[in-house]
Amino acid sequence: MRVEAGRRWGEAKQCVDPCSRYTELRDEWRSINNQDQINLKCDQNVNWDGWYRFYLSQKSASIPEYCVEKSRCGTHATLYITEPHPTQTNEIVTRAVCNHWGSSCCNFPSHTIKVKLCPGHFYVYKLAKPSTCHLAYCAGTAPSPLLSIFL
Repeated sequence: MRVEAGRRWGEAKQCVDPCSRYTELRDEWRSINNQDQINLKCDQNVNWDGWYRFYLSQKSASIPEYCVEKSRCGTHATLYITEPHPTQTNEIVTRAVCNHWGSSCCNFPSHTIKVKLCPGHFYVYKLAKPSTCHLAYCAGTAPSPLLSIFL
């Protein structure tokens, strides 16, 4: 049996749990309450690689599940998910991401991301580039109904 990097060939490859290995996003400008339009941000310019956890004001945050007002979150067209976050610990779901611009809550082409509910009751996200600029992922700290029972 062939051995590669300390494991036998043919054995299942061990994956790292994204709940224990993620990049922290501590950008206060991502807040749904941020209306600053002077220094516009664009998440299309980010090389998204791996899993991410949002923080606002030192608190765990999450991507909103509703159409966020345009010209918030440090950008023109705000990014949010269109369906609820996972409710079971360790559950990973795929969610469509939409954007608010003009009179539409999904003006530019949407894309999908993965979301995981981690032990400790926080979310991590496998983010993807939006279709154009100026679009950026938003974050809010208001707990979801699921998480409020643990706080």
